[in-house]
Amino acid sequence: MITGNKSFGEMVIRFYKSLRFRAELPAGIEVMNPVSDPVSFKVFSEFYGKFFSDTKERVFLFGINPGRFGGGITGIPFTDPIKLEEECGIRNPFNKRPETSADFIYKMIERWGGVKKFYSSFYITAISPLGFTRNGNNFNYYDDRELLERVEGFVVNSIKKQLSFPCRREKAICIGTGKNLEHFNRLNEKHSFFDEIIALPHPRFIMQYRRRKLNDHIEEYIDVLKKALKDSSFKNNK
Repeated sequence: MITGNKSFGEMVIRFYKSLRFRAELPAGIEVMNPVSDPVSFKVFSEFYGKFFSDTKERVFLFGINPGRFGGGITGIPFTDPIKLEEECGIRNPFNKRPETSADFIYKMIERWGGVKKFYSSFYITAISPLGFTRNGNNFNYYDDRELLERVEGFVVNSIKKQLSFPCRREKAICIGTGKNLEHFNRLNEKHSFFDEIIALPHPRFIMQYRRRKLNDHIEEYIDVLKKALKDSSFKNNK
């Protein structure tokens, strides 16, 4: 679905700029919105202006929520300051600390054919586009029952808004085969966002527990993404 003459990137930037979490948070939990920082918003906007300056439909991938050292700094899912500069060509002033999940994702992107080719077909987002912390540590939207209940309206509204982007709704990829998939499936059954959700193991799990099979997991990602892209294209062209 294409709105007016805006590019995909312009829609992403407008969406993130409008993000507000209005529900009351449980005690001790804080919301993290990296694009509220002017420097982060500048490099974030440069990224989406560079790689999403068209109106092509893309297959969506959904992570969990931003973490402190990747998307929590740059605003770009699974993209730490190192990958943003070295792989995406966008200079930034942030501390060049590597982030484990970003390492995996960009190895996979390199195997796909590079950032330009990858981002022309795929859009990575998150079930919750805003992150959470507790006592200064990363905290997932599903780690607390009370937070999960309070975040649901925000999550549903965020997904619906992103479906107004040029989106292939036949298949979506869930990054994470555990609780993220469980809650995404539950919401999808209720709201019919996508025809099918396909799950892949989370990069952090792979890098911590399956690093010896890193190449196998990269190939697993490549195979699933190829199939999602092919099936969506086939359905759209029938």
